[in-house]
Amino acid sequence: MFENLSDRLEKALKTLKGHGRITEINVAETMKEIRRALLNADVNYKVAKDFTNRVKEKAIGQKVLTSLQPGQVLVKIVHDELAELMGGQAAGLNLSGKPSIILISGLQGSGKTTFSAKLANWLKKKKHKKPLLVAGDVYRPAAIEQLKIMGEKTGTEVYTEEGNKNPVEIARHAIDYAKEHGHDVVIIDTAGRLAVDEEMMNEIENIHKAVHPHETLFVVDAMTGQDAVNTAKVFNDRLDFDGVVLTKLDGDARGGAALSIKAVVNKPIKFIGTGEKIEDLDVFHPDRMADRILGMGDIVSFVERAQEQFDAEQAAKLRKKIAKNEFGFDDFLQQIQQIKKMGNLKDLLGMIPGMGKALRNVDIDEDEFKHIEAIIYSMTPEERRNPKIINSSRKKRIARGSGRPLHEVNQLLKQFDQMRTLMRKMQKGGGKNLMRGLFGGRFPGIN
Repeated sequence: MFENLSDRLEKALKTLKGHGRITEINVAETMKEIRRALLNADVNYKVAKDFTNRVKEKAIGQKVLTSLQPGQVLVKIVHDELAELMGGQAAGLNLSGKPSIILISGLQGSGKTTFSAKLANWLKKKKHKKPLLVAGDVYRPAAIEQLKIMGEKTGTEVYTEEGNKNPVEIARHAIDYAKEHGHDVVIIDTAGRLAVDEEMMNEIENIHKAVHPHETLFVVDAMTGQDAVNTAKVFNDRLDFDGVVLTKLDGDARGGAALSIKAVVNKPIKFIGTGEKIEDLDVFHPDRMADRILGMGDIVSFVERAQEQFDAEQAAKLRKKIAKNEFGFDDFLQQIQQIKKMGNLKDLLGMIPGMGKALRNVDIDEDEFKHIEAIIYSMTPEERRNPKIINSSRKKRIARGSGRPLHEVNQLLKQFDQMRTLMRKMQKGGGKNLMRGLFGGRFPGIN
C-alpha cells in the first residue's frame, strides 16, 4: 500500500530538496504534482485540493523560500499535514462500560468477522480483558462458523443462538450473558450486505438503539478506495459511529480511503488490518503512517513489535550461551518464532528507515523460514546443540529428511556458523560491523 503514492510524492519533492533556490512558482508546481499524486491514489478531489492549498499557505507563511534548507522544511510541512489529514493522533477505544459494548458494522466482505476476532485477541493481550464475541450475523451460517473457529484460535468465548433470526434479541441476551459470566467487553459482529440498502441500515440502527454501544466501529476494505469513503458517509449519517477500521492494508490498495475518510466523515481511523494472521492488527498512528508514505520508515512500530516478543529471562540465557559459544539451532528456532510473531517480514523490514524503497521490487519468500525449520527439525537433538558434528553423511540424511536439496543444508550451516561468529564479536563489544556482516551475504527470506 502507498508505494505508488510514495514514489510520486518523492518525485514531486525531489526538486525542492537541498540548498537550491526556490521560488513561489516552483512551489506551486510542486503542489500541482502532489495534488496529482493524491488524486492518482484515489483521494477525494476536494480533500486533495484543500491539502495542497494548506501546504502552500504554510510554506509561504513560514518563509520556507528563504530558509537554509527549504526543501527539507517543505517535506516537514507535507509530513505534518499528511498526519493531520489522517487524524493527527492515534484514537483510543472507549472501554468504560461494565461490560463495554463494541458494535461492528460494515458491508459484507469488508472483513468484519475477522476483525471482530482480531480485536478480541488484541483486547486480551494488550488490555488484559475478557471479551465475549457475539455472532449477530443471522443470515450467513458461514459467518457464525467462522467466528467460532477464530474464537477457538484465540481462546475467546463466542455467544450464539442457533435458530434465532432476531439479531436485536441475540445482542441483548449476549450482554446479559456477559454480565453473568464475568466478560468485561462484548463485541457484536453484525450482518452486512453487498451494497447499502434500507433493510440493512434499519437493522443495524435497531441493534444500536437496543444495546447503546460504547463504541461503534465501521469496518471498511481499504482496497475499495473512494467507494469506501462514500459508504462510510452513509453509515455515519445513520449510526454516528465512533471510528473506522481499515482492513486489507497489506494488499494493493492505493491509499485513498486512509487519506480521505477522516476529512469526509470527521471520524478517526482506529485500527488497521495488515495481514491474515490473528495478530495482524495495529492501532492506527497517523504520524507513523505519514512517515511511511514519505519513505521515512516506522521505527517506533518496529521497536514496539519487537518489545512485544521480548522475554528478558530468555534474553539473559541467550547472552550467556553466546558468550560460551553454546548458541545452537534450538536457540535459532526460538528466534525465528519470535520474528514470525512480529508479522509479515516485508512489512516489518519496510518499517526500517530506507528499507521500504530498497525492498520495493524484492521478492521476500515467507516460506523460506519453513524450509529452514524443516532442515533444523530433521537434525538430531545432539546435532542441533553442536552443529560441528554434522559431517557429509549427516548432511545427506538431513537433506533427505527435510525434503530440501543438499546445497541448502550446506548454505544454512555456513550462514549459521557466520552468525555465531558475529554474535560473539558483538557480545565482546566488536559489533560496529555487525550490520555489514549480516547483510553482506544472503538474508534469509530474500531472493
